[in-house]
Amino acid sequence: MKRMKKWQGIVSLIVIIAIIAGLGFYATTIVKGTNEQNDDSLKLGLDLAGGVSITYQAVGNYTDEEMEDTVYKLQQRVDSELGENSSTEGTVYRVGNDRIAVEVPGVKDANELLEQLGSPGDLYFIRHLNDNGDENYSWGNSGYELNYSIEELQASGDVVLEGTDVSSAVATYEKDQTTNAQKPIVQLSLNSSGTEAFAEATRAAFNNNEDTIAIYYDGQFVSVPSVSAEITNGEAIINGMEDYEAAQSLASFIRIGGLHVQLEELESRVVGATLGSDALSTAFLAAVIGLLIVMVFMIVMYRLPGLAAAIALAIYSVIMVAILYLYDIALSLSGIAGIILSIGMAVDANVIIFARIREEIATGKSVAESIESGFKKALSAILDGNITTLIAAAVLGGLGSGMVKGFATTLAIGVILSMFTALVITRWIMRSLYAVGLTDEKFYGRAKKVNVINFMGKKKVFFAASLLVICVGLVSIGAHSASGYGLNYSLEFLGGTSTTVNFEKEYSLAEIDSDIVPLVSQITGDNDIQASKVDDGTGIIFKTRSLALEEREALNAMFNEKFGVTEDKISSENITATIGGEMRRQSIIAVIVAAILMLLYIWFRFKDLRFASSAIIALIHDVLVVLALYAVARISVGSAFVACMLTVIGYSVNDTIVIFDRIRENMHGMLKRDEEAYAQMANESITQTLSRSISTSITTAVMVLMLLILGVSTIREFALPLLVGVICGTYSSICIATELWYVMKVKIGARKK
Repeated sequence: MKRMKKWQGIVSLIVIIAIIAGLGFYATTIVKGTNEQNDDSLKLGLDLAGGVSITYQAVGNYTDEEMEDTVYKLQQRVDSELGENSSTEGTVYRVGNDRIAVEVPGVKDANELLEQLGSPGDLYFIRHLNDNGDENYSWGNSGYELNYSIEELQASGDVVLEGTDVSSAVATYEKDQTTNAQKPIVQLSLNSSGTEAFAEATRAAFNNNEDTIAIYYDGQFVSVPSVSAEITNGEAIINGMEDYEAAQSLASFIRIGGLHVQLEELESRVVGATLGSDALSTAFLAAVIGLLIVMVFMIVMYRLPGLAAAIALAIYSVIMVAILYLYDIALSLSGIAGIILSIGMAVDANVIIFARIREEIATGKSVAESIESGFKKALSAILDGNITTLIAAAVLGGLGSGMVKGFATTLAIGVILSMFTALVITRWIMRSLYAVGLTDEKFYGRAKKVNVINFMGKKKVFFAASLLVICVGLVSIGAHSASGYGLNYSLEFLGGTSTTVNFEKEYSLAEIDSDIVPLVSQITGDNDIQASKVDDGTGIIFKTRSLALEEREALNAMFNEKFGVTEDKISSENITATIGGEMRRQSIIAVIVAAILMLLYIWFRFKDLRFASSAIIALIHDVLVVLALYAVARISVGSAFVACMLTVIGYSVNDTIVIFDRIRENMHGMLKRDEEAYAQMANESITQTLSRSISTSITTAVMVLMLLILGVSTIREFALPLLVGVICGTYSSICIATELWYVMKVKIGARKK
């Protein structure tokens, strides 16, 4: 690579300073606007910013299973309608037996949300002519009108399809074969039973001079398309749309009409933040302090390269804020977890590079050669570690929903951005610093020869210690299961009671958190309380675990005694878990698929299944250790639990890959290939990467520790297990994963030389 001249280095550094100043001012404006909630602000999740809550009432006869299915389908509806462009994390859950609530963050207008979602109602596809040749519908004074009731049409078999027969409906464009113009259409996909019925109906309509089949939704005709061909494969197209908006509207009607239970809007309201502005401001403060500590640490540890990394990390941070803002990506608690992990990985990539540069200098190469060679040799470890994390993020984003999508989105952006800043920005800065005259080896450091630590000789101790911790966790889960639940599940997993109180005056979120929530906790005996305001009013919603009648009465008495609120201004109702059974299954499937794909990728890259299986077992180890913490400390298991476990998984695999990459490199130079040689090589590989593993662990732990110290109670509850997970991920990479690989290598692969 051609080196910069001195004047080029000076210009380059001036440009870098200007970029930092400009991006820093831009990011500061966004962060300040977010704290003040003005127009120039980040889009926040419901837990940070509030949003719209809509309650639907189920109508008619339905089973409990149909209600649960409707909740799931409505969640998919919310995700598909709002998540495609905004990464919004909407939640859907049951309230009592016959109501369903929808909560969507970042929306300040309930009517706007209702218009986007569409009004739930029944959907029918109706034949034009019945078996006697009479019209089931005809043109009247105000448009098409039914000539028979829906019940009569269902009984006669003239209702071809109902909403539940439609698998999907999307608006898109189709190229006109005559004019080559793009025209809007609606694409339909039917299930197996709907495909058969529709094939018969379209055959009859097509043979009858391309007759029509009407789409009747919620008491009105929304489309009456002609049938231009027999449709036998369950894939239909509705054309003739006025514009793309009309196609979107029709597709929306058809999708929402696929719900199993007929719903009527009961109420809609705008709710305030659950965590509040204090949580957001403290999270930003923790991030700033954490980043400053990390920057100082990098400079002290790695000298001039550390300064380059600190500058690159600053650029990384402001670009991340800009991306979240520009692409309207909703930031929630799970999203913060993804950002924390990606910051750790951004530092990690730089540490890997700097360690390589020092090693190259120690071999006698010049500083310039060492810089180029260090970046080159670090590339494979950085790519493998980040690609495995991207695989996890892609699967979680594709198969997960709600909080899982939020985590996956910020993690994926952070990983890509961290690779860019480490491989491009840091390199650019270091070349510029070298060009202006900072060429002395003392500015960069030289790898010192360290004594090889015998990790393989202590593998039994490591395995025993890990098994002991995991067993303690499993025993704790078993003991608590005998008297209730093995883990301290929050209302998000078990459901609970929602109590709405209309106070005499309006309270701020800080006053609610300090003055009211502790009084509610005294009665419920639980700190897991979600309090949110109803905007433009004095109402406050308290979500707690399920309360018995005596507890609800005690709660009402407390509100009356302390705040003068009478019982007629207090209403309570049972709510089901927002993390429902289907969402839990979906999240578990996503994690399993991600683990399998990561295993396959590691197997492919390292050409040895033992590397892949060791990494996955170490990953499972970390999850079980953090689970043990939740069980023993009785930390509330809610949405933060999911985000925490996902973070641990991503961190654990990335850390392990770096050590495995060094093992792969060192294996090429092995002369002997027996147990002793493999043990020595494995010990050398861990020792060579030990400073990197510890440095990365410290920098990531600092970020989490700041959240633990400065965050509000909800964030602290999330930060503690995350901190344990980061430490455990480092431990398992050094003391578990490599030892497992060694055991498999010498036992399973003993005959392979």
